[in-house]
Amino acid sequence: MALNCGIVGLTNIGKTTIFNCISKTKAEASAFAFSATKSNIGMVDVPDPRLYAIDHLVHSAKVVPATMEIVDLPGLAKGANKGEGVGNKFLDDIQKTNAIIHVLRCFDDPNLAHVEGSIDPVRDKEIIDLELQVRDLDLVERKLQRVEKLVKVGEKGAKVQYDFFFRLKEHLENFANARDMEINETEEEWVKELFLLTMKPVIYVCNVDDASAVTGNKYSERFQESVKNEQSEVIVIAGKLEADISELDNEEDRNAFLEDAGLKEPGVNRMIRSAYNVLSLQAFFTAGPKEVRAWTIKKGTTAPVAAGTIHSDIERGFIRAEVISCDDYLKYGSEAAVKEAGKFRLEGKTYIVQDGDILNIRFNV
Repeated sequence: MALNCGIVGLTNIGKTTIFNCISKTKAEASAFAFSATKSNIGMVDVPDPRLYAIDHLVHSAKVVPATMEIVDLPGLAKGANKGEGVGNKFLDDIQKTNAIIHVLRCFDDPNLAHVEGSIDPVRDKEIIDLELQVRDLDLVERKLQRVEKLVKVGEKGAKVQYDFFFRLKEHLENFANARDMEINETEEEWVKELFLLTMKPVIYVCNVDDASAVTGNKYSERFQESVKNEQSEVIVIAGKLEADISELDNEEDRNAFLEDAGLKEPGVNRMIRSAYNVLSLQAFFTAGPKEVRAWTIKKGTTAPVAAGTIHSDIERGFIRAEVISCDDYLKYGSEAAVKEAGKFRLEGKTYIVQDGDILNIRFNV
């Protein structure tokens, strides 16, 4: 799918280290401010234990997880909206993403200078927010000028639209993000065309030291308290620790490393799943002797459109979908047992595919 998440943050906070933990494309991490001048794009596998649980019953030749795109954007600094550092490039690239993973530095390291001179994730968030708000404010003011002309010539509905964008302008001028403003469905359509940076959904990642991988630390605790009223998830990740784990080739060694650190799974796995969810994505499965595969679709997708992610011909010739929920399949252990329990379903063209459905599509072309 074309949807992606952009990893953002100030320079020297560990963005690229975290990106390298999850991406098949490795990027160079540096201790120098503004060393990165372009975005790194990588495809990441979406961790889903259900996929391997299905394969345990099917014993297929291979397992293919769902994937999503993650973009590691250049580090930001104050004045980005005026072109400071690589600011303009950063703001242009983030505008092309669908959601934001905002990484905050929550660790001390005398060998890695902080661009602001001290560790303060709350302040760092405010710096990033301000840069994005200033960019959005400029876009909204330009829109206001265009709508004002329509008001003057008596365009129907223009006054209502003008009042909305004026209210949005005041909201941004009060150092608030567009996503936090209450808007109705009509207003949402108006604002979509502007691709506002602060309208994008956000996940916060507190990058902590190795010893704080499980419980967090004073920096991450203070940050979590500061955003408790936002409708956003905060994830604690020890980026350096997880980078070391990701370098291990042996799965047993990785599991042992995680266990020693007190972790059940890498924190970046939780981050990927959260990013998948915040993009309103979900997975359905196909299972057979050749492969067990997870396919990515938007929530609310109908069965024919879901079938089209496998092949356009299958969507075109869609007849029906044979559906088993993953929970039922794992509970009963086989398709025959699911049928015997009365949990096997035949669904038509209007069926909305649910997360974790195992589908067998009948089609004719």
